[in-house]
Amino acid sequence: MARVFSGIQPSGELHIGNYLGAVQRWVALQSQYQCFICIVDYHAITQDYDVSMLETRTLDMATSLLAAGIDPERTVLFVQSHVLEHTELAWVFTSVTPIGELERMTQFKDKSQRQESVLAGLLSYPVLQAADVLLYKADTVPVGEDQVQHVELMREIARKWNARYGDGFFPEPQALVGEAKRIVGLDGQAKMSKSLGNTIGLLDQPEVIWQRLRPAMTDPARVTRNDPGTPEICNIYHLHQHFSPKKTVEEVAHKCRTAGWGCLDCKRVLADNIANAFKPIRQRAAELKKRPEQVREILAAGAAKAREVAQETMRGVRERMGLLPARTEAVVDR
Repeated sequence: MARVFSGIQPSGELHIGNYLGAVQRWVALQSQYQCFICIVDYHAITQDYDVSMLETRTLDMATSLLAAGIDPERTVLFVQSHVLEHTELAWVFTSVTPIGELERMTQFKDKSQRQESVLAGLLSYPVLQAADVLLYKADTVPVGEDQVQHVELMREIARKWNARYGDGFFPEPQALVGEAKRIVGLDGQAKMSKSLGNTIGLLDQPEVIWQRLRPAMTDPARVTRNDPGTPEICNIYHLHQHFSPKKTVEEVAHKCRTAGWGCLDCKRVLADNIANAFKPIRQRAAELKKRPEQVREILAAGAAKAREVAQETMRGVRERMGLLPARTEAVVDR
């Protein structure tokens, strides 16, 4: 069975951008691929973060993923820092990765502009991503369109390492870009992100969903309720396409163009449909939160499975690179 790897940062509970952009696909892929889903806590430390909350946010993310349908019987779900071979392989890959390739990454250019002193971890972030994927010799990487460039770098790193040490040892993974490529936030401007406060959480209660949707950006042409709109440029309409039945989507489009509904009417229907769509997930999450040790046990079992694959890969890497094998038996004084 072909193998998929994907990672997600420990940002706490999932929001609908995570779900539509990634997690929904991961759940579907479980029946077609051998899936490795990793909560990438080492990636999270490349920028400022709240140390006191990292453990909680990691567990909250795991709980959300399980509630959303990630099945530990079919998917290896684990935390990146629990498998030490991720950082070992990342260091190996720095020996074949040109700095110029890292400096041209679009995300590095964007994020480095916000830092007075750019950290080496931010620059080498894509090298660790390559190690994450290639450690498990994954064939496919489900990503948003903003990560396609990083997958291309993974392929280049695999080619360079293979050419120097072992032709064909690492596969060149393919990017799998889904239909929901980029989910725009409630501000109608930027990608949905917790740091920008433009999200709706998967586990938000119905009243919270409504509170978040009420001030959300809509069609700028609709200044008053009687102004006709253009649904194709309205972010709320785009969200209806993900959460509302086809008939409702058609009704929304018609009533937007004819001013039959005001924007609040449109948002009210969307809020109800989002709340209904995620009700089973909220219920499963509530049950899991009563049993946090079960979540920890699932992550530990996932890390053990991941470690088996990772250790085998690193044995092959060390052998091909000519590194001296470590002595595993006890040394006896004579």
